[in-house]
Amino acid sequence: MTGYSLRRRLLAWLLASTAVLGLLALADTRAEALRTAQGVSDRVLAGSAIAIAERVSVDVQADGALVADVPYSALEMLSSAAQDRVFYRIDGPAGFLTGYDALPVVADDGDGLGLADTTFLGTPIRLATLYRRAATGFEGTAFTVTVAESTRARRALADTILLRSALRLAGMIAGAAAIVWVAVTLALRPLDRLGEALAQRSPDDLRPLTAAAPAEVQGLVGAINGFMARLGSALAALRNFSGNAGHQIRTPLAVARAQLALAGRAADGGARQAALAKADAALVQAERVLRQLLLLARLDAAGPGAASATPVDLGALARDLVADRVPLAAERGMDLGFDGQAGLYVRGEAVLLGEALGNLLDNALAYAGPGATVTLIARETGAEARLTVIDDGPGLPADRRARLAQPRGPLAEPGPGGGLGLGLSIVAEIARAFDGQLVLEAGPGGRGLAAELRLPLLGAA
Repeated sequence: MTGYSLRRRLLAWLLASTAVLGLLALADTRAEALRTAQGVSDRVLAGSAIAIAERVSVDVQADGALVADVPYSALEMLSSAAQDRVFYRIDGPAGFLTGYDALPVVADDGDGLGLADTTFLGTPIRLATLYRRAATGFEGTAFTVTVAESTRARRALADTILLRSALRLAGMIAGAAAIVWVAVTLALRPLDRLGEALAQRSPDDLRPLTAAAPAEVQGLVGAINGFMARLGSALAALRNFSGNAGHQIRTPLAVARAQLALAGRAADGGARQAALAKADAALVQAERVLRQLLLLARLDAAGPGAASATPVDLGALARDLVADRVPLAAERGMDLGFDGQAGLYVRGEAVLLGEALGNLLDNALAYAGPGATVTLIARETGAEARLTVIDDGPGLPADRRARLAQPRGPLAEPGPGGGLGLGLSIVAEIARAFDGQLVLEAGPGGRGLAAELRLPLLGAA
């Protein structure tokens, strides 16, 4: 999967957001530019109308008729680089006097001046009508001066203001984009250094990363270090487990091959049958070790707490397991007993818990020795169900008990019964899968071994 560029993504977000904001700003700038241009145009129109009105007078010799001497300078002040068209008209009491008689007249807005936008001769125009009186004694003669110009200049001014604003905004966006590009590049350098530090390491170098990183990346560095620590522990356990487990398998297979070779060279049938019996026992042991390895692989695949869990009566399960092994104990000259009762319900998987208890019983029967007493005690202690297999055999030193009780500790060398460490590793793994633990202690009076499986009772807080 191709990763995206954080630098390009940030730049795209910046450009998109500033483009939207820029369009809104330009729309507001255009509206403001049109208002400004219109204000300037209105003042010019009003000034032109006043200049014309000052040249309107009453001709006393012509019975008080109005005379308009239109100064062309008043019309020239409306001319612009945009080549606007200029129109005017003057009206007296009797109506139209001069100018464009079709030019509309704007109504007085209350202060003697009317302003409006309209169209004249197919051209958009801005109109200004000035209401005045010419002096004729006490009353005076009312007249109006209307001046208009096309709106080309106004639009040209607004477009000029808008274009300059757009150019300034584009320059700001380009500058911001350059700053973001450089800033992101500098900000990502610690990540580049982390990547280089990881790339330069050998595959088996799982030490924590110590390169300096910003606060925003500390969480990622911590997660990487935690993962590397877990991976290192898992690889160490795997190397230790695979080496010891391989030894556990090779030993019975070597015995089987040796016995088969002896059987092939045996001269009489009795020796041949004895060698074949020993080879068969070695193969049975190898099969048991393989079954346990597959069980450990199943637990590894599921992970802690991931195995299916249903209510299991540990007391009844322990009683049945002891009953199944009574003939084997009698054959070996051992006393196997059960002390407990049914009703110790835990949440777990009957097959896995049966394998765990079976391993504890099998280890005791294999290592306690002839004449030993082995007892499985099932009891409730607080919020836990505790199943303890006690024997009065030779036991284990304290340091070995601590190592073997770990979920994936070092495996013991195979003894006469084979595979003590592997069996206890399986028990510890199963206990962990159901939030329990395996505890190994010395037996009563410091003699023998007490292997205790502790699991939380069903419904316990």
